[in-house]
Amino acid sequence: MRRWIRGLLTVALLLGSVAVSAERIKDIANFAGVRSNPLVGYGLVVGLDGSGDQTTQTPFTVQSIVNMLSSMGIALPPGVSLQLKNVAAVMVTATLPPFAQPGQAIDVTVSSLGNAKSLKGGNC
Repeated sequence: MRRWIRGLLTVALLLGSVAVSAERIKDIANFAGVRSNPLVGYGLVVGLDGSGDQTTQTPFTVQSIVNMLSSMGIALPPGVSLQLKNVAAVMVTATLPPFAQPGQAIDVTVSSLGNAKSLKGGNC
């Protein structure tokens, strides 16, 4: 019995002294099919100088404003009709290149979804 315990301790000591190494996957592997990733988003551009969506023709712009305000705890009274001229609903698209790093600049396109005349001077 003592022999068995002594053998077990010897094996444990030998295993404890084995050096452990780690390799990064990118150092030992080849990646096939590396590609860029398309990014698509929806948002509002505010602060336009009267060139935003006509809310009677683009109800999704008003709905987006109401939802945004609601998420901030602001409830509009029922039956209120918002007539916004300084807001536009937009689609935001970009392409994230392969192996992009945090903080890396990428090109972004902001396009009007409604009938805004211009997005110039607005803020996303």
